[in-house]
Amino acid sequence: MDRRLFMLFAGALALASCTPAPNAASLPPKAQVYEKGMVSAADPRAAEAGAAMLRQGGTATDGAIATMLALTVVEPQSSGIGGGGLYVATNAMGEVTTIDGRETAPAAANPKWFFKDGVLLKFQEAVPGGTSVGVPGNIALAAKAHGAHGRLPWAALFAPAIKLARDGFVITPRLNRMLKNNARVAAFSAEGRALFFGADGEPLPVGTLVKNPALADTLQAIADQGPQAFYSGGNAKSIVGKVTLAERNPAPMTEADIAAYVAKDRAPVCGSYRGYRICSMGPPSSGATTILATLIQLERFDLKALGKDSPVAWHLIAESQRLAYADRARYSADADFVPVPVAGMVDRKYLAGRSALIDPGKTIPRAVAGTPPGAEKLSFADSRQLEEYGTSHFSVIDRAGNAVSYTSTIEGPFGSGIMAGGYFLNNELTDFDMNPELDGRMVANRVEAGKRPRSSMTPTLVYGPDGRLRMVVGAAGGVTIPAQVLRAIIGVIDWDLGMQEALALPVIFAPGTETVFIEQGTWLEGMIPALKALGHADVQPRNLPLKANAIELRGSKPWGAADPRSEGAAVSE
Repeated sequence: MDRRLFMLFAGALALASCTPAPNAASLPPKAQVYEKGMVSAADPRAAEAGAAMLRQGGTATDGAIATMLALTVVEPQSSGIGGGGLYVATNAMGEVTTIDGRETAPAAANPKWFFKDGVLLKFQEAVPGGTSVGVPGNIALAAKAHGAHGRLPWAALFAPAIKLARDGFVITPRLNRMLKNNARVAAFSAEGRALFFGADGEPLPVGTLVKNPALADTLQAIADQGPQAFYSGGNAKSIVGKVTLAERNPAPMTEADIAAYVAKDRAPVCGSYRGYRICSMGPPSSGATTILATLIQLERFDLKALGKDSPVAWHLIAESQRLAYADRARYSADADFVPVPVAGMVDRKYLAGRSALIDPGKTIPRAVAGTPPGAEKLSFADSRQLEEYGTSHFSVIDRAGNAVSYTSTIEGPFGSGIMAGGYFLNNELTDFDMNPELDGRMVANRVEAGKRPRSSMTPTLVYGPDGRLRMVVGAAGGVTIPAQVLRAIIGVIDWDLGMQEALALPVIFAPGTETVFIEQGTWLEGMIPALKALGHADVQPRNLPLKANAIELRGSKPWGAADPRSEGAAVSE
């Protein structure tokens, strides 16, 4: 199909998927305010950086940006300014805005981007190196969000991260473990080796103070000069030089590619579940459509009566996931390039038909993608489901009733392994389907110039039946992210758990195939015989990459929650 026709289709579908602003009847009777502001993040030092902004009178957006910048320093394996992010925000009246800061492929990219001498590279061959690097979007996202919703001076948001980078931060057990387990990428560049490894080639031990003056200088320049200091000049030249001259998989990225990056306003995708309004991110994210489809398909089942200890409840969750992930695999991609039937994928009539396939007493033999409204003329091939670990989520609220759910990523642990200006560059382009064609049909999520790869990031806001904000939630862990967010929502709404208890629940992950993964070492393992009796022939315990952060609101009181599997923390102002 002609690119211009794709763009017309995408524009029409974006309009169709846009949830109208809530009418007066659906809004809270008065603007919502809270007793205090709060930040929940995957590292307490980053959460403190965000909370410091709230104490200075900053907004939730100010706090979220400061948190993202601090994570660049203290959680370099997961996110930061070398990657991208997705931002979902609300004000005290319940109005939702979303910004897409997902990375883009350079202008030279094409569907055969991951082929070498006519042979498709394997994933591990494509990472580390230059071919996997997309143009980073987090600084552009931060600037756009700050311009619309920030209050403190731009430079003030950088102060905590600059101090951490210049004065030093201590290596935690999680960072040490990630360095050990991913040394091939973490030590790919001389800069990475110098920062995080000793003369013996071993990762620096837990408790070591690490200073990163190069990153402090980069952050100071952006603080002083604005986002142009990232997207032009010395920083842009450094990124281009590192990518084009990479020791492995050098790739043709240009300064023009970096200068052309734009963070985009997107329409939020919202739906309802048992009277709760749920809003998340649309394309290029698959988050909103996947969680809404799963929840709406489950709505006819009484999960509350079944309870969290029922194998049937977990069976139903897995079956609904299988159907939702099958649609995700076929249709989700960057809607600026291919028509994504967003409205159809969350259409309640369509999902009622999908739900009818779910049987409490047995499994669906083979979960395949359906044909949602708007997809009748599409003939995409099913794409693969990827696992990745290099992501971080943070949730922020301020006293004035503003809230931000922000997920940031560099894709795999330590991204591409390439460092520029003291930070790791992402390997986000491996989130595209590396093979553009399967069984004679094109894959929607194929590589194209300027395109954004499909994302699993699911920054989410949940409003109660009274219209007031109830949850600010999201997770890290690649394709498992929607399953983690689902677990949290079901835990609070259906099983009456507090958010901290909900995040502690085990995770079941059923990505559209016949295999069901359950979190290894949890009480869900005891349900394997019951799940097999229900027809799940392949149930595998797996050490899943789980890491969620959330804030639950009960009236005007915020309750922070952090995944007990992580080093995360919630910090109040």
